[in-house]
Amino acid sequence: VTLRPEAMRRALSNLIDNARRHASLIWVSAARNGASVQILIDDNGPGIPEQKRETLLKPFESEDPGGTGLGLAIARDIVVAHGGHINLLERPGGGLRVLVELPG
Repeated sequence: VTLRPEAMRRALSNLIDNARRHASLIWVSAARNGASVQILIDDNGPGIPEQKRETLLKPFESEDPGGTGLGLAIARDIVVAHGGHINLLERPGGGLRVLVELPG
């Protein structure tokens, strides 16, 4: 898979900006996992209820007053265009974990 650096930068920037709006601490890590690369963005914010996670990855869906609902959707579209996927998960200890998996 050929990585488009500017597009991937935008996806990760959107995900990190989203975490910054909701949390005081953010952890970003990346590691190769077999044939894929995993990027984790963890935060200590309130998290997202499980039943809303898939919805918030769609365009124009937002929990933020005044939010456009595009940041997570754009990030998802970029990651999918690179052959990967995004999962929104509960972070152990509370908060949100965004798991980005890309072919390695």
